[in-house]
Amino acid sequence: MLNIRIITVMIALPVVVTGCSLFHKKRTAPEGENEAKNNRKVIDVTPPEIDDKENLKIGLSVGDIAPEISLPDPKGKTKTLSSLRGKMVLLDFWAAWCGPCRRENPNLVRAYEKYNKAKLKDASGFEIYSVSLDRNRSAWIRAIEEDELNWDGHVSDLKFWNSEAAKTYNINSIPYNLLLDANGVIVAKNLKGLVLDKTIDEYVEKF
Repeated sequence: MLNIRIITVMIALPVVVTGCSLFHKKRTAPEGENEAKNNRKVIDVTPPEIDDKENLKIGLSVGDIAPEISLPDPKGKTKTLSSLRGKMVLLDFWAAWCGPCRRENPNLVRAYEKYNKAKLKDASGFEIYSVSLDRNRSAWIRAIEEDELNWDGHVSDLKFWNSEAAKTYNINSIPYNLLLDANGVIVAKNLKGLVLDKTIDEYVEKF
């Protein structure tokens, strides 16, 4: 008698975790990491030529003026995004509980140290405006200290995914960022790792 053995081979496909998503929050503990696939792609990494600056509109597309944000910092003092006009600004959405955000933070620290005192085209400097989607103030402040995010632009209304800024910017996955020129115009979006450096380098006149 011929014995036939059927061998089933299971192939495990790797899952790339790149962000924390709004659509998985209901299955996640309040302060647990909420890691899920982030299908956002890096786009518009080449600085656009914006000719008609007088007719710019407020919006979320490259070439639009970024909507205003006015939220309290860790000490309760209100900081506005527009207060940084004149400087190139990286508007960053993150949270202490978001693992991918914490892993991306060293890239932000490197960029801040590299460009903060650089001479940039049509800008008086480089700053980061970090909007946290936390809801635990202590965890938020602790993450700022642990990750050495040594810039002043930290704000949060501690409303988790219901953050007013997150709603305004249609944020459903973090980390996510937008690069703004000195006039508050969006010039690039969702820049990660060395792509962030490459994009800002286009504006550097002298280090």
